[in-house]
Amino acid sequence: MRPVGKITYVLLCFYLFTSHLSYSQKKKTSPADVATQWATMTTQVMTAAPKNSPTYGSRALGYLGLTMYETVVWSNPSYRSIATSLCDTLSMPKPIAQKAYCWELALNAGQAYLLKQLYGYTNKMNPVDSLANVIHTQYAAKKSKSVVQRSEEFGKAIAETIYNWSKSDGGYEGYTRNFPPDFVNLAGTGLWVPPIAGQSRSEIPLHPAWGKNRTFIRQNGLLPNPEPMQYSVDSTSRYYKGYKEVYDRKKTLTAADHEIIYWWGDDPSETCSPPGHSYNLATIAIKKSNASLPLAAQTYCRVGMAVADAFIMCWRTKYAYNVERPSTFIRKHLDTIQNYIDGGWRSAFPEPPFSAFYSGHATQSAATATVLTDIYGDNFSFVDDTHINRKGGYAYKNYYYYLKFKPRQFASFWESAKECAESRLLGGIHTRHDNDTGLAEGTKIGRNVNAIQWTNQPNHSRKQASSRTYKRTSRIVALH
Repeated sequence: MRPVGKITYVLLCFYLFTSHLSYSQKKKTSPADVATQWATMTTQVMTAAPKNSPTYGSRALGYLGLTMYETVVWSNPSYRSIATSLCDTLSMPKPIAQKAYCWELALNAGQAYLLKQLYGYTNKMNPVDSLANVIHTQYAAKKSKSVVQRSEEFGKAIAETIYNWSKSDGGYEGYTRNFPPDFVNLAGTGLWVPPIAGQSRSEIPLHPAWGKNRTFIRQNGLLPNPEPMQYSVDSTSRYYKGYKEVYDRKKTLTAADHEIIYWWGDDPSETCSPPGHSYNLATIAIKKSNASLPLAAQTYCRVGMAVADAFIMCWRTKYAYNVERPSTFIRKHLDTIQNYIDGGWRSAFPEPPFSAFYSGHATQSAATATVLTDIYGDNFSFVDDTHINRKGGYAYKNYYYYLKFKPRQFASFWESAKECAESRLLGGIHTRHDNDTGLAEGTKIGRNVNAIQWTNQPNHSRKQASSRTYKRTSRIVALH
């Protein structure tokens, strides 16, 4: 390198260093940083967890979100504990009157404890300990030893109380029985059969007893099962037309359609699963709005309980009817001879190991959209970055196509929920009836979460379990 070049290089390095230093000094710390850091850690743990499932993951988020909220709720007199709204006998520890607390340290201790209880079986808890230590060091340096100890003991006490309560819900250590070997599949016309090309090799469906679990919101557990379409091979019937739409739609899939399919696929063996995706949408909303710590905690609590109840209620209906997936009906009644010779019709996305009716993706997305809209408004635009930098692709007609997982722009939470639901039809996983039912049921579930008395304001009032009206569309536009 010539002398002039060396001088230029040194000056450039100095400029970049001072620019970064200046930026760091000007950068403001978000009041909810500790909450969002733990939410991000949670989705990372879920992604790396063996035996990951959307059912167990949703349950974990329900308890983690509740713990986060109950840990910091006393930091602001406008908010109130919801523990007794969930269970009359759930008595939560309370902070000592007239004593100072560091709520960030309390939250940190509670999340670290509970996340390790829920996912300790993975033996991959080093990142959890590292984050807990970093946050402890950051905040403990500014507080007295007594405040630090009192805060961390309080956060852990909240987490222990909620964890002990969780053991009686029916889903405790659910990862040990994803596919119970003693379960016997029902056989009959129009009933689910294990997929030929699926996400799992198991002949047994995922968590067949999950619908018996306790819901977080009692009103959600009382919702009746919606009705599936009546089976028919008559080409004029609603059932036949519903499955034929899935069959025909695959013929016109574009590259943009495949981006939608795989963005929302959220395969639990490769990603944080659908509930984790929703938890990340909560993080995006919190960061964009610069939410306060208690509001951020409430956001995670609402989303966590909404997706947890969504999977319980959806699974209750799935195993009440055991409706076949589109691939089964299409192979029997719509497939071409050439497709049969080539191995038969297959969905554009690998089939999940459980029955079709109704869509879990649509349900939990609608529940999430309902609670986030209630908090942040109808026209909250955002960029979904959940899967950026992920690598993947799909095989189609003997070719392999690599996907670019680009951020997706949405004008509202409902726009993203509808695209998520539509992705399941595009992928050949669900009929439109599955998706529309999921959107309607998820709305009811989310509204019952919203109806909890979250604040101390006397005029607090929310609608419960009423359906939302949807405009049916046969296509959805890819947003970039």
